[in-house]
Formats: sequence, C-alpha cells, structure tokens
Amino acid sequence: MTFLDPWRYKYADRANALVASEIRALFATASNPDIISLAGGMPHLAGMPFAQMADVLRDVMIENGEEMWQYGSAQGNPELRKLILQITEIEGTTADPDNVVITSGSQQALDYITRIFINPGDVIIAEAPNYVGALGVFRSYQADVQNAQMDENGLIPEKLEVQLKKLDQIGKRVKFLYTVPNFHNPAGVTMSVERRKQVLDICKKYEILLVEDNPYGLLSFDGTIHPSIYSLDYDASLGYAPNVVYMGSFSKIIAPGFRVGWMIVPDGIKEKAVLSSESAILCPSNASQMTLIAYLKNFDWKEQIREFRSVYKERHAAMVDAINEYLPYCTYNDPTGGFYIWLKVPDDINTKSIQEECLNAGVSFVPGRGFYATGEGDEYMRLSFCFPTPEHIREGIKRLASVIDKKVK
Repeated sequence: MTFLDPWRYKYADRANALVASEIRALFATASNPDIISLAGGMPHLAGMPFAQMADVLRDVMIENGEEMWQYGSAQGNPELRKLILQITEIEGTTADPDNVVITSGSQQALDYITRIFINPGDVIIAEAPNYVGALGVFRSYQADVQNAQMDENGLIPEKLEVQLKKLDQIGKRVKFLYTVPNFHNPAGVTMSVERRKQVLDICKKYEILLVEDNPYGLLSFDGTIHPSIYSLDYDASLGYAPNVVYMGSFSKIIAPGFRVGWMIVPDGIKEKAVLSSESAILCPSNASQMTLIAYLKNFDWKEQIREFRSVYKERHAAMVDAINEYLPYCTYNDPTGGFYIWLKVPDDINTKSIQEECLNAGVSFVPGRGFYATGEGDEYMRLSFCFPTPEHIREGIKRLASVIDKKVK
C-alpha cells in the first residue's frame, strides 16, 4: 500500500529538498555480515584505548560529573577550544581561542555557515564532485550550487575565475566557495599549495568567503602535512583569517560518535555562529566535550593519528592492488591520504543501475550521481577503504568485478 503523507501540502518549500543521501541509505549494509561495505566513510576504531578511557572517564565523572551533565556555553568549552588549536597548529592553522566555535560535527558548522549567508537563490561555488552532506545542506537552504572544476591537483584557479566573471556579469550573488582541499571526499585529490594561494586571492578579489572543510588533513599516508588555506590568510593582528572559515572534526582523527567538530571564524561570523548554536541546540554536549578533553590530556593522540595513517595506507594499497587485478578496464584517482577512491567504470555502465545487483553479490558502494548537484556522475562510484580489512577489501572488489565484468562490452 502506498503511504500518502497527510501533511505533504503544508511543508515549507525547503522541506521538499530534504531527501536521503546515497550514503545514508547504505549505512545498514555496514552491519550486514553478508555484505562487504565499501560505501560508508567510517573510521577504523579497533585500536582505540577503550578500557583505559573508561577508567579516565570514571575519574572525570566523580570529580566533574555535575558539570559534565549540565548545560554549557553555546560557543563550546573554553579548554577544548584551546586543545583544538594544538591540533590545527600542526598544519599552520592558529587563532585566538575566542574565534573557535564548537559544533556537533563539522556538518553542523556547514549548516551554520549556510544558514548565516544563504538566501534562496544565492550562489555557492562547490567542487564537482562534492561531499553529499554539503550538497544536502545547500539544498535545504535553497542555494544555487554551481560546479567548480577540478583535476588531479584540485580546484582549477583559472576556471574558477572565468566562472566568477560570468556569474558577476549576469548578476548572480555568489556568497561563498566551499572546498575540501585535502584528500577530497569523494574525489581523493589534494589541492596543490600553489593553487591554495591562487584560489584564496581570487576569492578575495571577488569578495567571496572561502569555506575550508578539512576532516582528513592529518591523515596522509606518509605524514605529509599541507598548509591550510586558512593559514595563508591568517592575520596575527586580528587573531584570525579574515577571508576564510575553517571547519574541522574529531570524527576522522579520533571517533565520530562524540559528534564534536569546530569552526574557526572571524569575529562577526563568530557572533552569528554562536547565535545559530543557541537557536538550534542551546549548546553542544558537555558530556562529549569533557570526554574529548580527558582523551586529549591523558592519551597520545598524535600517536593515535600515526597509527590511523598506517592502517589506511595498508588498506588503500589493498584496494589499489585489487582494482588493478580485477577491474583493469576502470580508471581511478590514486589518493595520498584520506578514505576514498573515485572509480570510473566504462561509459556504457550506469553505477546506480548496477547497485542492487552488487548488493545481491555481497558488496556495497556509493554511486557517483549522489555527489553532483546537477545529476551527472553515473559513470563513477566512490569506494571507501577505511573500514573493511585488507582481506575484505580484496574480496569486495572481486565481488564488484563479478557484476561489472558482465556489463563490459
């Protein structure tokens, strides 16, 4: 029987843009033992010090339990904001702690920035393909998302400037550029250092805010750290970068279950972000923040990140080897960090149309269409190597090939 929602005619226009993402629809497959999930970007957590952390948390609860279970500041815990800057300083991102705003993951930071800047019809420039979570936020605020072109070195500055000139000529209001410069989700590419400065200069020239989303920056396979775009714009006299909003998260470098991220913002945007937090959630979770403070102060989080790099390097190698063996007619990026490989299948194959058949064969992936605002990408799929073991990765690619082989002409 078809369900008819009796409230469907009462919804606001923006509600009609709320649809399930390609990734969220596949999360259930991660817990199905019969399906190898190459879909979700879930980090490897098996090596986390859970038993030791339980002892630390016991002490925190005894000493500060009342504070931990109470409301907190809408901007976030001041001690955690200082500790976050110890993490971001590794890539040159520094600020006054008062310019750090704690959020429920960087996803909420993205929601706040979009809420603050976007009226229906305003333009957001975003790389194509793009993070599906960002596209969901942009869609919910009825933004006009314009694709920015990338190549193996990330966003292309020359084409960005041509695009901005054209939009300016037709009177389109461009509010901000959204970029994932390190180990891009889903494309896996990293923006070159030279291009970072060029892109920043173009945004300043056209008076466009640059929103830098950097959940993967510390997860290069060889330990290489790329300077953030924020660091190239930082003004010590101000204590922040005036033209860049930097977003980060504990989800990839520690654990996603805390749902704690952050944004580093100029003064004016900070005030609006704190007000957005108050109106949306009153305040971020004190329990999650104080748990993270205990972790960062009692454990070697830098060593934990080094271990993650080693794990992901091994799993990336397993996926590349398996693709070369079982899918030699496909092409792909070869990322130097992060979680993802962006695979291109032969042009006559639609990855969305083979998704169910692949699930029946025991493997899941994310079809490329979901990573574009304009509906293209049917010849691509995103493969995640972060969660499955190397053995499962190899078997998953083999199962994928068992379906695709039959479609290749």
